[in-house]
Amino acid sequence: MKTLGEIALLIKGDLKGPENFPVSGIQALIAASPDEISFAVGSRYREDVERSRAGALVLPKDWPYLLNRPSVLVEDPYLAYALIASAFSDKHFSALGVSSKAHVGSSCEIDRNVSIYPGVYIGDRVRISPYVTLHPGVYVGNDVYIEDETTLYPNVVVYESCRLGKRVAIHAGTVIGSDGFGYARRGESHVKIPQVGIVVIEDDVEIGANCTIDRAALGETRIGRGTKIDNLVQVGHNVSIGADSLLVAQAGIAGSTRIGKGVVLGGQVGVGGHIELGDRVMVGAQSGVAKSVAAGEVVSGSPAMPHRLWLRVGSALKRLPELVREVRDLKGRIDRLEDRLLGEGNGNDA
Repeated sequence: MKTLGEIALLIKGDLKGPENFPVSGIQALIAASPDEISFAVGSRYREDVERSRAGALVLPKDWPYLLNRPSVLVEDPYLAYALIASAFSDKHFSALGVSSKAHVGSSCEIDRNVSIYPGVYIGDRVRISPYVTLHPGVYVGNDVYIEDETTLYPNVVVYESCRLGKRVAIHAGTVIGSDGFGYARRGESHVKIPQVGIVVIEDDVEIGANCTIDRAALGETRIGRGTKIDNLVQVGHNVSIGADSLLVAQAGIAGSTRIGKGVVLGGQVGVGGHIELGDRVMVGAQSGVAKSVAAGEVVSGSPAMPHRLWLRVGSALKRLPELVREVRDLKGRIDRLEDRLLGEGNGNDA
């Protein structure tokens, strides 16, 4: 339970109501009860706000309608929602220790304030810091380091020698440090290039379910601090991703590509190898990026081009069948005109 005053302080909002109003949680407008708080991101939700049974509301600062219940006015209601939801969902860490049904290899350094569940496999010389949680089915290879407050959900695999920073969350089925896809041609066959590098995941990174982050051929594949990766994303060997980037589901990045800070890749984006995307680049969904993109640019399409140009191309594509018919018609008229002029010219020569 929290008070409305505590919530207003948390989200740096303008309190319109009693500070001691009790709030038990946050819920959607249509589902909220009188002891819960809800939110609206804009005035278009006026009817939902009026119908809601929520005891308190988070609203935009410019909310133009009468406030009929305790409220907190903020610049960004969606950010406020995220902060409130986090505050209500935070759970105190309870160290369960290392289960007797987990395998722990030799020469490991595991803090006693951890929760390692049955069915976890930990290799040799692994170092695990305090407040780490490893759920059932997690595999941790030899010489892996896992730092404070990191959580690996069921069936995550971390190959040997990889490094996971603080407060990292990796969801079920993701594989960290599998071999990069590298082969040399020898006649008609392919010779595997050994992948002897590692993966480094910096602090505060979250990686969704069923992703693959390949280890480097040499050196490291690195995921920068605060980056968030959606489900089903592929990151190739020796890729470097800067801090606070966002990779949406089914994006794929080929090997040795450098991604800057604050980059956003939309769903199903494909990024070619050995190129660079500068800081704050945004790539629209389903785009194919085959060459480097300068910092701050917004691109879309396949091949990727400036977003405004892609919008014009997309508009033109809708008219393509009509334009083809018009071109055929014009070509026919030109052909007939040329035939007539040619015939007239032959007649004059005679």
